[in-house]
Amino acid sequence: MAWLVVRDTGEAEEAVQDAFVKAWYALPSFRPGSPFRPWILRIVSNEAKNRVRSARRREDLALRAGAARVEESAQSPEVAALAHEDAVTLARALGRLSERDRLVIAYRYLFDLSEAEIALTFGVRPGTVKSRLSRAMSKLRDVLQTEEVTTA
Repeated sequence: MAWLVVRDTGEAEEAVQDAFVKAWYALPSFRPGSPFRPWILRIVSNEAKNRVRSARRREDLALRAGAARVEESAQSPEVAALAHEDAVTLARALGRLSERDRLVIAYRYLFDLSEAEIALTFGVRPGTVKSRLSRAMSKLRDVLQTEEVTTA
């Protein structure tokens, strides 16, 4: 159930573990005679949904922080306006990528993590990070070019 919501094995396991802890504390509120399975599945699915919402908020915050950092480095009003426009376009384009692609780009370029640090974060080898980053950047380029065509 949790994996169907979060689509990540590790996150699903965490959601299930947290759900069982919450269920343990909520056992006094469980109505005797009621079916247990739907009750526990509802707790698991709610915990998984909460994790997805929380992750989405963290990603949005990271994108806004990266856009703000670009804006702070601007020197003149014209440069600031162009930087803001570019940041908005980039944030919109990143939002159209898959979660994994957004994360690998954000970790590398917004948080300045090395490929080795990203590999530790994802639990993969550095070579895998390099190929994921390359594919994600290619997809981002495609999205930005599509966005450029639609705004022109």
